[in-house]
Amino acid sequence: MSARPAEALDAAAVDAWLKPRIAGLRGEPAVTQFHGGASNWTYRLQYPSHDLVLRRPPTGTKAKSSHDMGREYRVQKALAPLFPYVPEMMAYCEDARVIGVEFYVMRTLDGLIPRAKWGVQLDKTTIRKLCLNVVDVWVKLHQVDVAKAGLSDLSKGAGYARRQVEGWSDRYTQARTWNVRSFARVIDWLKERIPADVATCVIHNDFRFDNVVLDVNEPTRVIGVLDWEMATLGDPLMDLGAGLAYWVQADDDFLGRATRRQPTHLPGMLTRDEVVAYYCDKRGLRADHWPFYEVYGLFRLAGIAQQIYYRYHRRQTRNPAFKHFWVMTNYLHWRCRQVMRRAR
Repeated sequence: MSARPAEALDAAAVDAWLKPRIAGLRGEPAVTQFHGGASNWTYRLQYPSHDLVLRRPPTGTKAKSSHDMGREYRVQKALAPLFPYVPEMMAYCEDARVIGVEFYVMRTLDGLIPRAKWGVQLDKTTIRKLCLNVVDVWVKLHQVDVAKAGLSDLSKGAGYARRQVEGWSDRYTQARTWNVRSFARVIDWLKERIPADVATCVIHNDFRFDNVVLDVNEPTRVIGVLDWEMATLGDPLMDLGAGLAYWVQADDDFLGRATRRQPTHLPGMLTRDEVVAYYCDKRGLRADHWPFYEVYGLFRLAGIAQQIYYRYHRRQTRNPAFKHFWVMTNYLHWRCRQVMRRAR
């Protein structure tokens, strides 16, 4: 799709910067924008010789840690030898004079992305195989040797769960607008129940079906994982809770189904509880405190949605897709309270 008027890319400036840095890059790029995301801006640069993707931060108020292009580039480049599901990194530009912000460029992964309206027809058995394969890739990521990948410096030590609860509490408070709940009772509930870290590993922090790329000819086989902007070292069950906040089941309520961004409702897909059981069995972990991780994931997602809505509310972006994100924030508050009541 063509770029939104307010998000147009200076293709000439990018092209001039890339030509000396990518061997064999020829011709002029045809530029289109991927409109599916709600965070960093992503563009496809189709050259006669190369098919590339450019990632850059959005404009307006944003969390630096979620839009650090250099960090996202470095994490993927470091993971590539040990986790063959990251795109090939091509170039990183930290010079804001080129297009006004930092950016990086990677090679396009040619495949299928299972989004909310997925046109691929698969039977129940095949869907289940796909689901298990996706969770298996998640497990493989959490088994990456951190030291061998050279990513040990990402660790801030023990206490990941506490840092996340406190960090998202602060970010939510800063992004709160008049039309959303305070989450005060949710925050207190989380702070009272913070468990010790079960492990420290590479976590994606946004692992979802619509961040997965599948083989065109074998749509149950994962060939790539995208959107590494929030990847870090942390507790794997925190990553699981964060990812399952997006996991909408066929039997979820109307508002839950309305927020679905991935085909996890299809016959054959595991339920959230089944994913937890399968994952823990694969990793040899126990999920004794699962309600905490579930509420954390929902609260974190509310924080992400509210940060995006805050930019729209402050007219820092006019993307109409963000206009009603405050409704999602309030819905997630209700979901948190439901889990908290069941956990009593």
